[in-house]
Amino acid sequence: MTMAPTDPNIPAPERIPGAAHLYSGKVRDLYQVGDDLLMVASDRVSAYDRVFPTTIPDKGRILTALSLFWFDQVADIAPNHVLAAAPPQVPEQVRGRAIRCRTLTMLPVECVARGYLTGGGLAEYRDHGVVSGIELPAGLVDGSRFEQALFTPSTKAAQGEHDLPIGFDQVRATVGDAVAERARDITLRVYERCASLARERGVVMADTKIELGFDPAAGPGTTDLVIADEVGTPDSSRFWPAESWQPGRAQESFDKQVLRDWLRHDSGFSGSPDEPMPQIPDEVVELTRGRYLEAYRRITGTAWEG
Repeated sequence: MTMAPTDPNIPAPERIPGAAHLYSGKVRDLYQVGDDLLMVASDRVSAYDRVFPTTIPDKGRILTALSLFWFDQVADIAPNHVLAAAPPQVPEQVRGRAIRCRTLTMLPVECVARGYLTGGGLAEYRDHGVVSGIELPAGLVDGSRFEQALFTPSTKAAQGEHDLPIGFDQVRATVGDAVAERARDITLRVYERCASLARERGVVMADTKIELGFDPAAGPGTTDLVIADEVGTPDSSRFWPAESWQPGRAQESFDKQVLRDWLRHDSGFSGSPDEPMPQIPDEVVELTRGRYLEAYRRITGTAWEG
């Protein structure tokens, strides 16, 4: 059964021969192809769980290419859902921005690792001195680096609602001790691997989010988790230029923070849930696209040729 999008800025899904549309999220559209799924990344962009009416050219292909790069880098940590990323398994119509993947039963929590204090973690720390139930020392500032990366899970909210931070005990209560510990281990190892490689290439990965699930064929009681969705993209991670990282101030970024900042400070948008999202000016579109391209270039070591 097709699930209709709840956000008016998510358009009707593409018609792809041989593929049945299942669901449209803020950025990706999901289709059924035989026993497999086809995950198609669009050029849509969102902020604060709302989708803009304006798109960012090439964004879907950049996200897909970066995810495939990182899936290869962390393949020894945990398996992933990728079956194919090119024709004939992927329709020519969506070549470059689609992945054919395994159907999984997804964990009902968001798995987040933080190596630096910023964003929602910073806000929680300022209010309560903790991040996802982890007590932190006093005196930390925006951009402070942790001695060890933190596992800071959150709820997996419905579209249009906000994820909320939760503690590890709540994850254990939700999925069981063994699965919770495996999820934490995978998340931290993926972050540490990606952050180390990124740092070698002049990029700070401040935090990242991954999706984990089970292969239904594995049977009940398994702790064999599979990485799904995306890894290490500007949509799922915060990237900063290493040369300009300086704790105590907002960091320059290679992600969509430039878009969040424009929305908050210069767009005139009040944040009301009933208020339509504004059109993004051309100069902000190009600046955002440039940040995605620079993240791709630095991390992969190759210029975008799309």
